[in-house]
Amino acid sequence: MSATRMMILGLVQMMQPVHGYDVRRMLLSWNADKWANVQPGSIYHGLRKMAEEELLHEVATEQVGARPARTRYEITTKGRHEFDSLLRNFWWTLSTPADPFMAAFSFLPSLSRDEAAAALRSRASQLRSAVDYLNVATTAEWAKEKPAFVDWLWELGVVRSEAEIAWCERTAARIEAGESYE
Repeated sequence: MSATRMMILGLVQMMQPVHGYDVRRMLLSWNADKWANVQPGSIYHGLRKMAEEELLHEVATEQVGARPARTRYEITTKGRHEFDSLLRNFWWTLSTPADPFMAAFSFLPSLSRDEAAAALRSRASQLRSAVDYLNVATTAEWAKEKPAFVDWLWELGVVRSEAEIAWCERTAARIEAGESYE
């Protein structure tokens, strides 16, 4: 099941009739490419595929001047059912996303202690940068136009990152202190 699929269906339902460009713009304004792994290039493909599956209906295709043709979509009854099913599944089912770091960490003994500790501290630093970005972004003028739930999602991202920062620092300190990890 795909978060991208659910988000496209949900936005078409909220904004219909809507162009793919507007769906893409809304998802990017929410930073969904970062927290939901919604890739901007997959949106137009998803819209076309869901129209083929009769989850969406193409209302009209328009071309203004030299711009590319733009198709407006509405959600079908079948699409509403699919959206409701995906939405409820994602709300009620715990799903841990695959994180390549977890796979790499399982080979901790393959790195020297110095490199492992440095990598963990670097990860903490990168996470701190992400937290700083989200903290600044929430106070930016453009962020004030976002729905409250987007702020709440960003808050969740900050809390998760802060927890991982603390874990990285504790683990790096254990490695540097010579704790056995084999």
